[in-house]
Amino acid sequence: MFDFWRRALIFPLALLLFSVLLWAAAGALAAALFFGGFLLGRLIFHLHQLALLDYWLADPDARVVPDGAGLWEEVFARLNRMVRLYRKEREQHTAALQHMEQATSALPEGVAILDEADHIEWCNPLAEQHFGLDGARDIGQQITYLARQPEFVQYLAMHDFSEPLVLRGARQDGLTLSIKLIPYSDNKKLLISRDITHLERIETMRRDFVANVSHELRTPLTVVNGFVETLRDMPSLENDMARRALHLMGEQTQRMERLVDDLLTLSKLDNALNALQEETVEAPVLLRALYHEWHLLDGGQHSLRLELESDCALLGNTAELRSAFGNLISNAVRYTPQGGEIVLRWQEQDGQPVFSVLDSGPGIAPQHIPRLTERFYRVDHSRSRETGGTGLGLAIVKHVANRHQARLEIASEEGKGSIFSIVFPAKRRLLLLTAEAPG
Repeated sequence: MFDFWRRALIFPLALLLFSVLLWAAAGALAAALFFGGFLLGRLIFHLHQLALLDYWLADPDARVVPDGAGLWEEVFARLNRMVRLYRKEREQHTAALQHMEQATSALPEGVAILDEADHIEWCNPLAEQHFGLDGARDIGQQITYLARQPEFVQYLAMHDFSEPLVLRGARQDGLTLSIKLIPYSDNKKLLISRDITHLERIETMRRDFVANVSHELRTPLTVVNGFVETLRDMPSLENDMARRALHLMGEQTQRMERLVDDLLTLSKLDNALNALQEETVEAPVLLRALYHEWHLLDGGQHSLRLELESDCALLGNTAELRSAFGNLISNAVRYTPQGGEIVLRWQEQDGQPVFSVLDSGPGIAPQHIPRLTERFYRVDHSRSRETGGTGLGLAIVKHVANRHQARLEIASEEGKGSIFSIVFPAKRRLLLLTAEAPG
């Protein structure tokens, strides 16, 4: 800083000293004209340097920083170093951005960045294909203006991105996408889309295979079971071994029939084309019917109790809910020791209808609870065979709950019983006396 002022003031001071000497030698007029002329020349010089700077600033990317003279030489030199450093950093940033774009272009997923208002800030080529976007034209556009599927618009509006959205028929016929939104930074979102069309086709083939095989098995099983029952009822059959064999054959064919029925039920629930047929379900009436049915089937082996703490109804499918409720009751009856207590409870929690089955059974270890709804998962294989379970009951319950936007909650402790609850959203709650629409 000191060096700058020294260099800046040396010329004016020298000019002033020379003008004073000229005043003494040639008079005031000559000194004033000399001093004014030099100041005017100095002003023109600085204006010229400023003109050069202004010319460069008008297009700094295409033009070279001026060389300058005098004090301006050092200023322009520093400015030139700053520009070179800036251009080097910009080239590095551009190279890094291009590298990132190339990397995201190679990803098997479509990637788009959305701002807080769901406007598109950037997208890779695969996202353009999935949503029909144009990276050059659609930047800044709201994503819902371009991807208008109602399911996708609703998914964005709900702000619940814990589960991915499966979007069928997205932009192209037959294209199925799995969409995941990841919030980050200041209310921005990362939109990731994956083409799962091939996986969907494989799943459809698997589902159709299970459904077809199960359907084909029903007839031979019915025939075999009919012959077994006929043979068991024959009065001339006196061989104890034969009677026992026929009894076991009858039990196993009935178990296979139940397994086939459950597989067909799951296939129907899995079918995306099988839309939920909604109606008013009078839950208290349905639960009373299930209670009386299981009270008779149980034959007094357990203390079965029904607690109706709410009279609200549900918006849902009666057959599916009856199947789900029945499976929970069936599991409690199967796994609760004789003399144990089973409670069927219908209540409301924070405006949400809840159906619960409480039992005093052996309980379930914590490591098993997350896997209970998997198909054919069994905590105790030998006990499951003894009780005649198919291993599909809780899978059916979970599917029915998902179709009703409900969740299955399981609370259990070894030696202290279990509580299985289906918690329905408040929008499915109906008050028959006041309204026939969801809460």
